[in-house]
Amino acid sequence: MPVRWLTVLQTVPWSDVIKNAPRVADGARKLWSSVAKKTQDDIPTQPAVRAASTHDVTAIAALQSRCGTMESAIADLHAQMLASSELIKALADQNAQLIQRAESARLRSRWLAAAVAVVGVVALVALMWIGSHSHV
Repeated sequence: MPVRWLTVLQTVPWSDVIKNAPRVADGARKLWSSVAKKTQDDIPTQPAVRAASTHDVTAIAALQSRCGTMESAIADLHAQMLASSELIKALADQNAQLIQRAESARLRSRWLAAAVAVVGVVALVALMWIGSHSHV
């Protein structure tokens, strides 16, 4: 199982992910702010229609009932869209933080590798120096 994860992680274009993380986070913030600004007042309502006869009154009442149901459904969809955009924003922020931490870990590992290489070279030189002075 660890081999599969390693393969998956190696196939991810991390440079592209790191490069695009701020753009993704900004896009999610813009989506959140644009959706959050919209209110139920932005949804247009139809003006009341005058009834001419009982048949028309019944038809209009049925239409008004359907409109009320649709307005309720629209309000529910708007609430869902607001919640979804908030979730997208939170995930984008977490992604940006994860990318930042991964980048700092990558830099630390490079510094550590360089430090290990320097210590290795120093140890090798010390061993060679000790070896050359022990024959004397």
